[in-house]
Amino acid sequence: MQLMEKSMEQGLATSTKSVAVKMLPTFVDSVPNGTELFDHIADCMAKFMEENNLKDAPKLPLGFTFSFPCEQDGLTKGKLVTWTKGFKASGVEGADVVTLLRDACHRRKDIDIDVVALLNDTVGTLMACAFQENSCQIGVIVGTGTNACYMERLERIPKLAGYVDEHGVTPEEMIINTEWGAFGDDGALDFLRTKWDDAVDRESINPGQHLYEKMISGMYMGECARVVLEDLAKQGLLFGGHSDAISVPHCFPTKFVSEIDSDLLEDDDRTFQKTYQILEDIGVEMITANDCANVAYVCSLISTRAAHLTAAGIAMLLNRINKKHVTVGVDGSVYRFHPTYPTLLDAKIAELIVGDIEYKLMLSEDGSGRGAALVAAVATRLKEEKLASLSSSSKQ
Repeated sequence: MQLMEKSMEQGLATSTKSVAVKMLPTFVDSVPNGTELFDHIADCMAKFMEENNLKDAPKLPLGFTFSFPCEQDGLTKGKLVTWTKGFKASGVEGADVVTLLRDACHRRKDIDIDVVALLNDTVGTLMACAFQENSCQIGVIVGTGTNACYMERLERIPKLAGYVDEHGVTPEEMIINTEWGAFGDDGALDFLRTKWDDAVDRESINPGQHLYEKMISGMYMGECARVVLEDLAKQGLLFGGHSDAISVPHCFPTKFVSEIDSDLLEDDDRTFQKTYQILEDIGVEMITANDCANVAYVCSLISTRAAHLTAAGIAMLLNRINKKHVTVGVDGSVYRFHPTYPTLLDAKIAELIVGDIEYKLMLSEDGSGRGAALVAAVATRLKEEKLASLSSSSKQ
């Protein structure tokens, strides 16, 4: 080690012609950090404003949907707790994402934006559905990742004891962003987790974190199915004992689970044509009819478990809210595109709720966009009303 460092120091000297380790300057003097991400967001906003002739408009209020866990101190203040869903950008965790976005806009100098609300995508989903159905009290995302929010009575939030909002009012209720993807990180789900769940978790970018999410979301369902199929093949129960093709990590995405489940749903004769084609496409050889049936069975179990675990979370929130009529806003690629997931979810929720609660699952249409716009509109209205009130008071 000392010899290498000495050679490197020689290379860093003024003349490097005679040294072995050249230590050549690259003139790249910084590494990517969070500013690049938020500069890109600002660039996208600038392009949108240009395309819609908004560049010359007065300062525009913005609702900022940020689909990662943030510790919020107010409607426009939120520090990123941790990246999830496979995302990573240095220099952002622990930073105020609203400040980062505002700074990115200021650096451009060609867009005038006022970030009036920071919200999670689940909150956007709830708000977008509540605009159509006032009974919406829960927002759920089941896509690449999963999360939920719900309307909680302030009296049941000890951490907000004595809370008064910026208008001097103590609200009766507040939307709580659960970040339920991390449920089980403390061991609460160990009794349900399998050796295959452990395998998926070990190979993920955040082992030991977001364990509930890894059992139900689109980012992991396909990989969970793959490790089960690989294990069965190694035991000689599938593909004649040949596991090479199915041993490649992430070669079996969640869309394959959906397509194979649709095979079960639509193929009364159980020919498993889609299943056979998928297995052939990823390089599996010696595929038998029994192989196809067993693969389809594994995929259906993965899907059913995911739907039932999600249903348990939603039913818990319905029971906690305990209102007669509740609408649940739902969004995400798994809920939207999986052929059996919505039906499985609905049926299991009905089994798990208590009392005479009546609920309805409602597909959210662009919750991240519309929900953010609605929150921004409300925040802007309240701000203008407060300014008008202050102006009126000063005149008196």
